Amino acid sequence: MDAVRALYRRILDGWNARDGAAFAAPFRDDGETIGFDGTLHSGRERIAAQLDEIFAGHPTARYVARVRDVRLIGPGAAVLRAVAGMVPPGSADLDPAANSVQTLTASQLMGEWRVALFQNTPAAYHGRPEEADALTAELRALLPGDG
Repeated sequence: MDAVRALYRRILDGWNARDGAAFAAPFRDDGETIGFDGTLHSGRERIAAQLDEIFAGHPTARYVARVRDVRLIGPGAAVLRAVAGMVPPGSADLDPAANSVQTLTASQLMGEWRVALFQNTPAAYHGRPEEADALTAELRALLPGDG
């Protein structure tokens, strides 16, 4: 499922470049994304415009991520699960409070894979600090100089 992994990488690369159009490019015309705070952005054009507003409004942290699983769930449909951390501007380390679990649902239309839904959920692990710490350690290992 390299094609689905590539969609996910393009989304993160678009975010890290602070480029709404690049972030939105892998989505279907009617694709949706649910942000870390629960905000729903619908439609590729609106996703691009709304993310450009976010990028213009304040500096954003950059993602580091690890894909945990990609699987076909039916003909022309796949789900990717990943974990991600964010490195705030001016920092070389993660902000553990911004760790997330990400899910991407993709569909294949006329031979081309596109994102139908991308959801970014806080990895709070309420009452399980050891799991939160383990995720932070896993993501820190992805940072330059830590691997």
